[in-house]
Amino acid sequence: MIEAQALSKRYGAKAAVDAVSFTVQPGRVTGFLGPNGAGKSTTMRMIVGLDNPSGGHVTVNGKPYAQHKAPLREVGALLDAKAVHTKRSAYNHLRAMAATHGIPNSRVKDVIELTGLGPVAKKRVGGFSLGMGQRLGIAAALLGDPHTVILDEPVNGLDPEGVQWVRHLAKGLAAEGRTVFLSSHLMSEMALTADHLIVIGRGRIIADAPIQSIIDGQGRARVRVRADRPQDLLASLAGEGVTSQVLEPELIEITGVDARRIAEVALRDRVLVYELTPLQVSLEDAYMQLTQTEVEYHSHSLPDASEAVAPLEGR
Repeated sequence: MIEAQALSKRYGAKAAVDAVSFTVQPGRVTGFLGPNGAGKSTTMRMIVGLDNPSGGHVTVNGKPYAQHKAPLREVGALLDAKAVHTKRSAYNHLRAMAATHGIPNSRVKDVIELTGLGPVAKKRVGGFSLGMGQRLGIAAALLGDPHTVILDEPVNGLDPEGVQWVRHLAKGLAAEGRTVFLSSHLMSEMALTADHLIVIGRGRIIADAPIQSIIDGQGRARVRVRADRPQDLLASLAGEGVTSQVLEPELIEITGVDARRIAEVALRDRVLVYELTPLQVSLEDAYMQLTQTEVEYHSHSLPDASEAVAPLEGR
C-alpha cells in the first residue's frame, strides 16, 4: 500500500506537487494520469526516496521507503529505463542488483524469462531497442518479488504484443494482492488495465475514483441520430443545452441529452428517425474534460500548406 499525506514538492516559487493526499490500495491496478508537467514523475520519485518532499510524507507498506531494510523486496520501480550501465549485459545488470540486495541468482533467471529477455540476456544493454530497455527496467522492478510495483510509462516503446503483456502482468500482480501503481499516456490502454484512477493537474489531485465512476461522472450523453429532418430535431432541443455535429446530410451527433429524450421529441414532431445510437463516453473524453483547465503546456495548430509555402515563393 502507498499512502501520501499532504505531500508537497517545491522548486523555488513553483509547487510541482501541492499537498496531495491519496492511497494506492493493494489488489487492484491504480492508474496515475495527468498532463505533462502535472507532477506525476515527481510524485513517483518521492515515493521511492529519489526526491525529498518539501512538506508532508509518503509511506510504502507502512514505512517511508528509506526505512525498509530490504527496499527492493518491498518496492519495485521503473522510473527511468535508461538508468543502466550500457556496457553491461542485461544478465550482469540484474545480477549486480541482486548481489547488492541479497537476492539469489535464480531470481535473475526467473525475471529474464518472465520479461522475454532470454534471447538478449547476454548482450550489452547499449544496443537494446527502446522496447527491450523497457523490458529490462520491468525485470529490475520485479527482481525482489516486491509487494508494491511502481511503473512510469511501462509500455513506452513496446510493440502491440509487449503492450498486451504489460497489461496482463499488471493485472496478474494485482490479482496476487500486490499494490500496482502505473502511469501512461495511452488512454485506451489505461482503460483496459486500470481499476482505479488518480488524476493530477498542476500538482493537485483532481480525481481519485474507480475508472468507471470517472467516465460516468465526466461524460455527457452522446447519441448518433439519422433522421429525415435532423435540423427540426435540433431546433426543438435548442433550449436543453445540447450541442451537435453534422456528420452527413441526415446524420448528426447530439451531445447533452439521452436517446430516450430524442425519441420523445422526434415522435412529438413527427420526425422520421432511422438510427438512434447511444455512444459510449471514452476514458479519453472524460480525461480531456477533467484536465482541460489543468494543462500547462498547450500545442498550437500549424499553418495550412498554402500559408507555409507562400513566404518561400517570394524568395
